[in-house]
Amino acid sequence: MQRGVYFDAWFPRQHCYHPSLPPRRLRMIDDLVDYRATSLVWASLGGGSISLPYLEQEAFGPVDARSRFYGFVNDSEFIAAAQQRGIKVFGIVFEAQGWEFPVELSADEDEILALNELRDGGRRDWIGLREFSGNRYPKLWKPFEHYFPGGLVNSDGEPVTDLIEECCARDIHSTALHARWVECPDRDHQCYYMDRNNPVWREYLKAVIRIQIDAGVDGVQLDETELPLGALQYGGCFCKDCMKGFRAYLRELPADERSPHLADVDLDTFHYGQWLLDRGHDFKGGHHEIPLYPEYYRFQCAAIRRHFGELAAHARDYARAKGREVLVSGNFFNMDPQYLGLADDVDVIVTEMRNTTYRQPEWYRYVAGFAGDKDVIVVENPYGGVVPELVELLRAGRGHDLLRLSCYEAAAFGVNMAVPYGSWMGATIQDAFYAPHEVAAEVQAFLADHETLYDRRSANEVAVVYSVESNRELVSRQDVGDNLRNARDDRVQVPYRQVTEALAGAAVPFDVVLFPDPRTAPDRVTVESLRRYDTVLLPACTYLTSGQVAALRGYLDGGGRIVRTGGLGDNLPADERAGLSAHPGVSLAEPTDLSALLPHGRQVDLAAEAGTADVAVNTAQLADGSVAVHLVNYDYRADDDAVRPLAGLELRVRLPQTRPEATAHSADGTVTALDVRVDGAVHTVTLDALGPYAIVVFSASPARTGPVAA
Repeated sequence: MQRGVYFDAWFPRQHCYHPSLPPRRLRMIDDLVDYRATSLVWASLGGGSISLPYLEQEAFGPVDARSRFYGFVNDSEFIAAAQQRGIKVFGIVFEAQGWEFPVELSADEDEILALNELRDGGRRDWIGLREFSGNRYPKLWKPFEHYFPGGLVNSDGEPVTDLIEECCARDIHSTALHARWVECPDRDHQCYYMDRNNPVWREYLKAVIRIQIDAGVDGVQLDETELPLGALQYGGCFCKDCMKGFRAYLRELPADERSPHLADVDLDTFHYGQWLLDRGHDFKGGHHEIPLYPEYYRFQCAAIRRHFGELAAHARDYARAKGREVLVSGNFFNMDPQYLGLADDVDVIVTEMRNTTYRQPEWYRYVAGFAGDKDVIVVENPYGGVVPELVELLRAGRGHDLLRLSCYEAAAFGVNMAVPYGSWMGATIQDAFYAPHEVAAEVQAFLADHETLYDRRSANEVAVVYSVESNRELVSRQDVGDNLRNARDDRVQVPYRQVTEALAGAAVPFDVVLFPDPRTAPDRVTVESLRRYDTVLLPACTYLTSGQVAALRGYLDGGGRIVRTGGLGDNLPADERAGLSAHPGVSLAEPTDLSALLPHGRQVDLAAEAGTADVAVNTAQLADGSVAVHLVNYDYRADDDAVRPLAGLELRVRLPQTRPEATAHSADGTVTALDVRVDGAVHTVTLDALGPYAIVVFSASPARTGPVAA
């Protein structure tokens, strides 16, 4: 498991300005060593969204003597220093951001006297992508043609002289869209939402990637990987390249897959935006009621996969041409299904969760299922969650156990929560999120010292299926709001979420298996991948592919048990649907009825001396055949500012292939040999006290000692 650090290193009590990150100091490396860091995300070289010369200055620019006095270095020097300590640094490519900043210049326009934060120090103007591509400041920046000999030409064959005008996303009225979530409302800067469907912008992003690789980054992290789908919140995108691409997508559809809306449409001249306006739609909301929206969404998903893959391949190819390898990662945000098709193109998944709460084990299990065999680094989100509250608590010297829980919870449920080091607090709060050093070092040391007790493979008996097509509309209706609110409409019920929240809340460990639709990602579910589970839960899986049906039938015919909630394979022919539902191994349950959801009973039971235990559980199948049971105690008491230890916690777990030996590893460093009572396959141990987090390891039986097959 990675031990990531969310390394924006923005300044306290000041805006977290995108896209350029503050200068780095060598002293930061000492902190990162204390944190046992393996990877830094959002860590370096973000300024390409201003201009390529600006990015080169971040990478290689001179550092004056006064700054050297305090250990300041340029980004390439910082990367090298981190690598000497075994820490990987990811360069950050802000794919959706095209910036314009107010600037104050000397009379000859050969010196920047103020940028972004002004001081009445010179003649005011603007500087950014527009000026770079138009060669507005020849005394400050190398010409555009230095990086693109002969210039760049757009899809209409026209030379490009204004990157903003050429490449930004647009609404249905052709108005340029802004990335509002990174614009500080009390500043004059402007961030345009750029569109990767435009081939000119992809060429520009490739140049950003090349400079980052030249600066020595270990990996390239592509932020905003879903663009331009993120423009939906602003009514986009209807730029010329999206319209060209959608028109071509519709033309290539087989006649029997075309919507009836296209019956009398000339697809050689079709413009989706104008077509919608003619029918009274402005694309500002209610997308699922808009004609051709499903086709538009599928077109954009395919474009996202294709263009993300193009940039990932360019990064690897360029690095190899330079004689080395680089990692590729991307911000998969809330791990929505549109990112599923990108997973094959990354080495590490980095996700900025949509909502950060104090308890979300079911979301982490979804993330682990999504990621498969890929490492995951999660970072918090300041919008729509608890981060601002937690930062205030930490500033007052409180909330340390809440911070511990956020890191231990992610690890327990299969992913890594990055330690915040000056991380993002949004565009309105003037502050950055720094974890208390001693707490961060303590948590990271525990994770590092016990890394052999974590594994992607679980010993969980239950799997929950997330069907992409079955959930797409429901989830989009429940997850309302833009990037500044990240709201959830709890009036909308999503059966998958009901099931997983019920299981996690009752300390039932489970895996998540994703069933993609054909246009999102390859369908890889097999009978073998399901056979290891005693029970497979299908929450309202109303859409199934032929491969998924075959896997489910094979699982059932081998003695497996399926519990469904709601519809099952409603898209299938009636006889096939009826045959699957009527199989004797299939039963029906309500989404929150645990007794019906678990026909084999609970794998794990907990009992505490004080009664109800607010604990969530996961298991890990370790490489030597042992099983680690991860226990997270959420019983934080605000009056005590601490998690209340659970005294006399009895843990009963069904593990048929371990021997009666167990050891508890508590987050405070205590290691305790436990007495094990065995009744058939059920192993019972009692912990004297459970603090915020502990791992109970049941030793492998002699026959299982040695590596476990994946």
